[in-house]
Amino acid sequence: MKAWKKALRFVLFLLPVGLIGGWFAAEMQLPSLDPALLEQTIQQAGSLEAAKALTAVSTAVYTVVCGFFGYLLAEKIGLMRPFRFEKAPLTRCVPVALLGGAILSLDAWTFAGWIPALRDTYASAGSFDAAVWIASILYGGITEEIMIRLFLMSGLALLGWKLFRRGEKEVPAGILIAANILSALVFAAAHLPATAQLPGGLTPLLLLRCFLLNGAAGLLFGRFYRKHGIQYAILAHMLFHLVSRTIWLIVLP
Repeated sequence: MKAWKKALRFVLFLLPVGLIGGWFAAEMQLPSLDPALLEQTIQQAGSLEAAKALTAVSTAVYTVVCGFFGYLLAEKIGLMRPFRFEKAPLTRCVPVALLGGAILSLDAWTFAGWIPALRDTYASAGSFDAAVWIASILYGGITEEIMIRLFLMSGLALLGWKLFRRGEKEVPAGILIAANILSALVFAAAHLPATAQLPGGLTPLLLLRCFLLNGAAGLLFGRFYRKHGIQYAILAHMLFHLVSRTIWLIVLP
């Protein structure tokens, strides 16, 4: 089967994921907007439900576009593996992801303890919010991995290969590692707008937190993608959110 046909089949799975993840991401994000910006958004869309629907559709569009071209890029550089799970990679991925999620949960007692504005965001983390959990799993776990690892990291690797190591038949490991580092930095930087909404804006400590936590997680997800396939990066990202949110639900008041 031609690569573009396989890519098309792949994004047919991603379409409903993008729609559902986008809807719940809107459910989670819109209420946190500045009241004036929220009102403007609602007026432009026509209603709150319409604003959520527009967010869901736009999320689905860029999930599908990044998924289609990301698939083709990954095929080019030899990173598109059969989309299934195997025992050996799972035994490496799952324990590391579970531990990573537990470490991530410590944010509520480390950086949140040092940054009052961040501490307030954990006030509701001890209660269950279905929108937050679904958005974390579908948008965070799948859409972000499709955009950052499958599309961006693959594209950077292909670009680096063609610019610097064109004569080699396969993408050198060094190029893949460099692409992973760059995409992890982009992944961390993408969290800055949400971080900047905290009272007081961005501070050096918040910047350190953003790049340390998200950058380290991004490097790990990129390694799983590079070594085993995008499905393991997705699984690890999902487990990070599931474990950290479960710990907050149990431990936080």
